[in-house]
Amino acid sequence: MGKIISIANQKGGVGKTTTAVNLAAALGVLEKKVLLIDADPQANATSGLGIDIESVEIGTYQLLEHTKNAEEAIIETDSPNLELIPSHIDLVAIELELVDMERREYMLKEALLPIKSKFDYILIDCAPSLGLLTLNALTASDSVLIPIQCEYFALEGLGKLLNTIKSVQKIHNQQLNIEGLLLTMYDSRLRLSNQVVEEVKKHFNDMVFETIIQRNVRLSEAPSYGESIIKYDAASKGANNYLSLAEEIIKKSK
Repeated sequence: MGKIISIANQKGGVGKTTTAVNLAAALGVLEKKVLLIDADPQANATSGLGIDIESVEIGTYQLLEHTKNAEEAIIETDSPNLELIPSHIDLVAIELELVDMERREYMLKEALLPIKSKFDYILIDCAPSLGLLTLNALTASDSVLIPIQCEYFALEGLGKLLNTIKSVQKIHNQQLNIEGLLLTMYDSRLRLSNQVVEEVKKHFNDMVFETIIQRNVRLSEAPSYGESIIKYDAASKGANNYLSLAEEIIKKSK
């Protein structure tokens, strides 16, 4: 049975999509069958894998509406063992459309049930909010991975996210675990970066991944070429970081 992991944090710019795309590609390279679901209306994970957003006809929007099934929404990518359910700007409207629906928090969970066993990992790139889209992702997931940037306001808003996770566990999904906190955008030369690492590890010790994602120019260049860091520059620090994270997740899953 596949493991569903949401990548979530309501703060923007913490490396959610970068992590979703590159972790998915790294797991694929390590011979795991992976599905990435772009659940963000900005559709950066979709374009980050070289898919033209304008050409998307079936994606997360239709999946949540239940007008198309997951099999119909899946598209191939150039990355080995990695498939994608793309997003489109239309997804902005889904929160309003789902509001009056019964079991609206379970739309994604129900849509993924028929395909869950076909993949080793299903990763969901969540929108930077704690709205109905993210709630659907958390309800459908086995665990949640939380990226935290090594910057001044790193822990701001984390309490809110952890409270949301607690209420999802209580009301919608008792099986939801925290996969781990991932420190991103780390620069060893900055005292602040090191302070954030210490602070996060002090508060959350075992919950923090050993792998830390370092600031890396190649990592920020890759999306503009529609490629994961593994494909864009396999020898880069960024590629090594995400391969190391993928190995850590596989080890944890065992």
